[in-house]
Amino acid sequence: MLGYTLRRLWQSVILLLIVSVIGFSVLNLAPGGPLSQYTLTPGMTKEALDRIAEQMGLNRPLPVQYLDWLWRLVQGDWGHSYRDGRPVLEIIAGHLWATILLMGGSTLLSILIGTWLGVHTAIRRGSAFDYVGTIVAMVSLSIPTFWFGLVAIYVFSLKLQWLPAGNMFTVGDGSFLDYVRHLILPSVVLALVNVAVWSRYMRSATLEVVNQDFIRTARAKGLSPRRVLLKHVLGNAMLPMITLAGVQLPALLGGALVTETVFTWPGMGRLFLDSLGYNDYPVVMGLLMFSAILVLLGNFIADLLVAFVDPRVRLD
Repeated sequence: MLGYTLRRLWQSVILLLIVSVIGFSVLNLAPGGPLSQYTLTPGMTKEALDRIAEQMGLNRPLPVQYLDWLWRLVQGDWGHSYRDGRPVLEIIAGHLWATILLMGGSTLLSILIGTWLGVHTAIRRGSAFDYVGTIVAMVSLSIPTFWFGLVAIYVFSLKLQWLPAGNMFTVGDGSFLDYVRHLILPSVVLALVNVAVWSRYMRSATLEVVNQDFIRTARAKGLSPRRVLLKHVLGNAMLPMITLAGVQLPALLGGALVTETVFTWPGMGRLFLDSLGYNDYPVVMGLLMFSAILVLLGNFIADLLVAFVDPRVRLD
């Protein structure tokens, strides 16, 4: 187990380095560059731009800039924002809680609803419930997140006026109930696609388990269908879901970017788009690396859990 863990950790570090090289190169080679914001300043001259580039170290070769940035990153210095000069880590930390709250709510909804729907469509295979569940899953996978978000705002905020249309809380309120009311719509929208994914995977895993010999043996012993489902089917069918949970993290981050924009949710997704608009490259790179670390960490933990539960996947 230790050898497997070290190998997976080393692979994650290599992938993180590859992501950093690609991200740093793409941002710095994009049209405009980090100095584009200064060109809009009235009276800005080429000599002044050259001085700013020298002060920021942007006149050095790109590989040298990358190595300097990577060394400071390893030491805990993620740079400072071009917009207000604040540390990048401080800016990310200020928006992290909002994204965690949104992703936590949507993940809980998608797992609970998706698991329930997947198991019940599997045990009722070929029934009307199975066909309806399949249709709902396919439709939800086909609906763009931003479109569903706009429709939800129109119906539940503008027409029915049941829920807020955006933001994280009401100015002057900020109570727990107020936070929950603002969280409902973006969480449901973000969970929509993930419910379909979880239900489809859970249905396939459950169908594979219920056809195994040990399930037929349990039924032959006279165990009730409920006990067979809870004790034997779910435990084995949930094993592939551990891997899926790690894989779904990138999809959640990408969906959060769109959802946070539609609902003006003050999380990392909205911060990423705002920073791109201002060419605030240190913040963009910080968000890219932070997201990559979360994705790799999720996959790393999922692999370790699978290896712990099922020793067959270990490579020792």
